[in-house]
This record gives sequence, C-alpha cells and structure tokens, in this order.
Amino acid sequence: MSVKEQLERMASVVIYTRQFCGYCTRAKKLLESKGVDFIEHDATFDPGLRQEMIEKSKGGRTFPQIIINDVPVGGCDDLHALDRTGRLDEMLAA
Repeated sequence: MSVKEQLERMASVVIYTRQFCGYCTRAKKLLESKGVDFIEHDATFDPGLRQEMIEKSKGGRTFPQIIINDVPVGGCDDLHALDRTGRLDEMLAA
C-alpha cells in the first residue's frame, strides 16, 4: 500500500484540550500508543475554540473532547472504554 493510500485510510481524529489537564494527557497518550495522528486544538485561552468544541462534540463541555471521523466520542474515559471493548480500533480503521 502506498503512503498516499495509507493517509487516505487513516481516521480523522480531532482532540480539544486545555493546559494542565491530566485527562487530556491520558487521551493523547492512548492515541499516540496506537500510532494515531491527530489534530489538537488547545482551547485553554480561546473562547472561540471552546464554543467550536461544544458545537462539534454535540454539547460536550469538559476536556478533552475527542472526535473521530466527525463522530463525537466524548472524553478520556469514553476513549478508554472504547479501547477496552475493541471499538476504538474499529473506529480508527473505518
């Protein structure tokens, strides 16, 4: 498989974070351990990004908020729960 094909097959992962957030760090470490590239938006001091996060996550106000292939999956605990059930790998492979 070519690099272009691999990039086209990779899931789109966006994570909204804030500074000094242990849950944000844990979520990013899980994604990194799976070799997932993600776009991180630090909304610590940006009310506009925070509002964008709330809209894209369908109302999520806590940090982090993780969105995979435009589907809001919730926060750190939700991400780890998906991983335990094997659903995270399915979502990342979709």
